[in-house]
Amino acid sequence: MQVIRVQLPYHLRTLAGIQSAPGGEVTLEISGSLTVNSVMDALEARYPTLSGTMRDHVTLRRRPFLRFFACNEDISHQPQDTPLPAAIASGAEPLLIIGAISGG
Repeated sequence: MQVIRVQLPYHLRTLAGIQSAPGGEVTLEISGSLTVNSVMDALEARYPTLSGTMRDHVTLRRRPFLRFFACNEDISHQPQDTPLPAAIASGAEPLLIIGAISGG
């Protein structure tokens, strides 16, 4: 079992009812392989109101306008079952979930 840090944007923290998380971070326990999918599974299990907000209910694909960053790298377009970096697994770095902005 690994304990990781995940940084959520304000609107998702509000929806989940997370009160005053320092830096918007929550800690999660992940068993098995550490991937974006396993992190999303753990987040949705701990905060059921987030189910369907970050990924589609049926396809489990990332919602548009959400980005995942690991160690300052945008991993949003990588397969969601790709292992996350060791710095995320050790808790040295948080996995960032960021609301993207579009426009011109």
